[in-house]
Amino acid sequence: MVQWPWRRGSDEAGDDAPDDDEQVDTHADALVTCRFQDGTIAVHEDRVVIERTRRSRFEDTDFQFETVVDVDYDEGITVGYLQLRIEGIDPDSGGLLSDPVNERTVHFGRGNRDCARAARDAILERAGG
Repeated sequence: MVQWPWRRGSDEAGDDAPDDDEQVDTHADALVTCRFQDGTIAVHEDRVVIERTRRSRFEDTDFQFETVVDVDYDEGITVGYLQLRIEGIDPDSGGLLSDPVNERTVHFGRGNRDCARAARDAILERAGG
């Protein structure tokens, strides 16, 4: 059976299963949750969780605030990013015309800048490394 892109997430019976665009809220207790183009970042009281989309080459990650020392935030012209700085790991800088791409970085468009700022602020308030 052919799986058309616009039918992704539907099973044969016609029931819709959540896909990348319809994730079940697993972070009801999070202080801030932002859904970005390459994953969801959830800031909890004691940790930061990054859940990746299915197409991502990175796994989901969970960072305790004891290991988070800072966060890099860049709005960019069209696409911005948040990158967690983790104790003992050198931050990526990307290239001249590219943003860093790693398991500690999420990217967002202009429409998500407010949520990205809220996530950054919540992380900075709790970072303890």
